[in-house]
Amino acid sequence: MPTTYRIGADIGGTFTDVVLVSSDETIHCCKTPSTPDDYSRGIINGITQLLGELDASADRVEEIIHATTIATNTVLEGKGARTGLVTTKGFRDVVEIGRLRVPQLYDLNYRKPVPLALRRHRYEVSERMLADGSVLQPIDLEELKAIAVEIKAAKLEAVAISFLHSYANPAHEAAAFDCLQDALGPEIYLSRSTDVLPEIREYERTSTVVVNAYLGPVVKRYLLSLERRLAEAGLTAPLSVVQSNGGAMSARAAADLPAAIIESGPAAGVIAAANLGQAAGYGEIITFDMGGTTAKAAMIENGEPTRTTEYEVGAGINLSSRLVKGGGHAVKMPFIDVSEIGAGGGSIVRLDDGGAVQVGPDSAGSSPGPACYDTGGDAPTFTDAAVVLGLVNPVEIAGGAVKLNAARAAEFLERTVAAPAGLSLEQAASGVYTIAAATMMRAVKAVSTFRGRDPREFTLFAFGGNGPLAAVQVAELLEMRRVVVPPNPGVFSAMGLLYSQTRRELTRTVYKRFAELDTGQLATALSGLTGDVAAALMADGCPREQIRFQAEADIRYVGQAYELSVPVDVEDAGSLLTEAGTAFHAEHARTYGHASPESAIELVNLRVIGLREDGKERRFVAPRARALQHREVSRNVYFEASGGRVETPLVERSALSNGARKGPLIIEEYDSTTVVPPGWQAALDPYFNIVITPEA
Repeated sequence: MPTTYRIGADIGGTFTDVVLVSSDETIHCCKTPSTPDDYSRGIINGITQLLGELDASADRVEEIIHATTIATNTVLEGKGARTGLVTTKGFRDVVEIGRLRVPQLYDLNYRKPVPLALRRHRYEVSERMLADGSVLQPIDLEELKAIAVEIKAAKLEAVAISFLHSYANPAHEAAAFDCLQDALGPEIYLSRSTDVLPEIREYERTSTVVVNAYLGPVVKRYLLSLERRLAEAGLTAPLSVVQSNGGAMSARAAADLPAAIIESGPAAGVIAAANLGQAAGYGEIITFDMGGTTAKAAMIENGEPTRTTEYEVGAGINLSSRLVKGGGHAVKMPFIDVSEIGAGGGSIVRLDDGGAVQVGPDSAGSSPGPACYDTGGDAPTFTDAAVVLGLVNPVEIAGGAVKLNAARAAEFLERTVAAPAGLSLEQAASGVYTIAAATMMRAVKAVSTFRGRDPREFTLFAFGGNGPLAAVQVAELLEMRRVVVPPNPGVFSAMGLLYSQTRRELTRTVYKRFAELDTGQLATALSGLTGDVAAALMADGCPREQIRFQAEADIRYVGQAYELSVPVDVEDAGSLLTEAGTAFHAEHARTYGHASPESAIELVNLRVIGLREDGKERRFVAPRARALQHREVSRNVYFEASGGRVETPLVERSALSNGARKGPLIIEEYDSTTVVPPGWQAALDPYFNIVITPEA
């Protein structure tokens, strides 16, 4: 049989990572500079390079899986479509009022994020549905036709539709969608809340569908452009996009539901860590993914990533913490619970007005890049500090793809930070490294400590281009005792794409106290959701016999404002009444430290998850290591714990095969650098992971 290939492509702020796995399970990878003017060029460059190295033709590629930051960047940069909202009369300000929360309680300068649909572009229509799904006032279609005229005059590119209580009865939204589609034509992107989030809570549902509409034209254009460029390169294989929940969906489905891919890239790395961690026996994991722009953390328990529907995007942040609200636009969709901090290799270093050193959140990106890249950047960054300390190869990185100018890094760090602060160059660089680690520690705490988990009971799984560089420093701050660095950590998220299953989730609100529920009602709801999920997956090309279903229930104590999700048996509705309550009390105790088993509980939502299982084993196989062009035996490296510079061995990963080696030690690879400081030791496990632990 001829060799075929599957490809994963992950776009980052600095590099685009491409991983190719052949049908004989051989893995090849490369890093190529990202192309911000047209990100698809970076993907084509990486794929072309790998196929060229293998002397393989494009028609041998049978699948391309993509992770993209196009959605999140569009919201963060405010570059989405000109968007309107059509809603029930009297409710057009729901997205502006929000939940009356502020991210910092005593910040007198706090400004709420400007709604993505401006007030003059929010239109009210006469209609009213009651909470039980009955019609109080029929929808006025003549008003809608007049609104369509206003929408055209305002030159809007997208329109969101969200009516009061439409989750209970979507008839009015469906009628409005059809009416506006006829009046506006295909040029204007339409999105209705019952297609995006058919759940209770007006603000979250309306905000989510507005975000979806705001992203729709941008994401649709991007995916169509990418498919066209791939086809021009002879790559006609199906294109899938990873969702924020870690599952994959077709590019067509992603164009219809762009809010589902906001955290596409970070989710892929967590999926890879869950697969490898489970295979290698690391059950409880906190991932630490540090790239060029941000550092991200997520929690994996019993082999499964923690997921959430509490998420905000925009106003310069991405947050899933329940403790911090009001800084962005709510998106109530399933996400792998990733905490993201603006601290990466390209994070710019500066002194604030008080003379304190600040690292990030603004980044030099790939253009102009850190000062040491010698491509025009004149602001010192985390990477420049690492070069000055000797932690990073001062000559080149990425196997020679990026040449470095160490003298330039020292010059700009001295001029911008060291001299004004009255510090030596090494003190300034070490301070940058320490401050960045302390900042990134907050991301780890957001997914562990803030959710009732003790990070000391977890393994820190470090990847990304800079994750292994700073992981031990972060682990020390959190008193964690084990750091694991997987093979080819710099392209690890791209590898995770190859382990993503096709996945769809649908939710239905069933808002009743447990005492009022009956098995027949639950069975009907689960059966309806299962059928809808199966239809969505089959539309993506999944055979019905390959679909496996899971179910969850969102439950809370009567009187609470928010709920917790617990698994339920999708085949046995009766088990929800007998077992879900017990599971909820246990989860409440674990999350909040207390439970009240004697108190009444209520069901809010049912959720069904469909996964494609094609019978193909997705075993983890380490990629082929790339040889480095520039090799040293040792380097003089500054470690604060040692009080100065120490001659430090530079080794390849394979050098750890004969047993543990004590730090200080630096493991240089094509796509990343792992630092083992004094007082720690490193060894390899059977899966070729670097395992770093404190010396006895």
